[in-house]
Amino acid sequence: MLQISLETVCYIILKAREFDVKEDVVEDDLGSNPADDGEMAVLADYPDDPVYDELVELIDSLNDDERTDLVALAWLGRDDSATAQDWPDLVAEARQEGRGSTARYLLGMPLLPDYLEEGLARLGLSCEDFEAQHL
Repeated sequence: MLQISLETVCYIILKAREFDVKEDVVEDDLGSNPADDGEMAVLADYPDDPVYDELVELIDSLNDDERTDLVALAWLGRDDSATAQDWPDLVAEARQEGRGSTARYLLGMPLLPDYLEEGLARLGLSCEDFEAQHL
């Protein structure tokens, strides 16, 4: 059913959660040792955020079918009335719509990891299934 691996979706969910916990930058230059600041800078949303860059690189490296599935999966999880029966239509719509940068589109969704998890659940899948298979 999915053209993208469960492992890849689960990794994107994990990384998107890391990105979502970022807070606005309060102080541009902390000017001290990160260890002295309790490594708090990693929680700030700086423009050159390595988590964001890693997610963009990962999503951009996916093939068209995988990116299409990722968008459709987010849409499936976002729509409260959507079910697994809607999956083929969502995939077709995502494929037809296309977009310049799938990564930037998806990372602009504030609840992306929740949408992806819910989309998986509606397809009868979860990251727990993947973890159980690989432990």
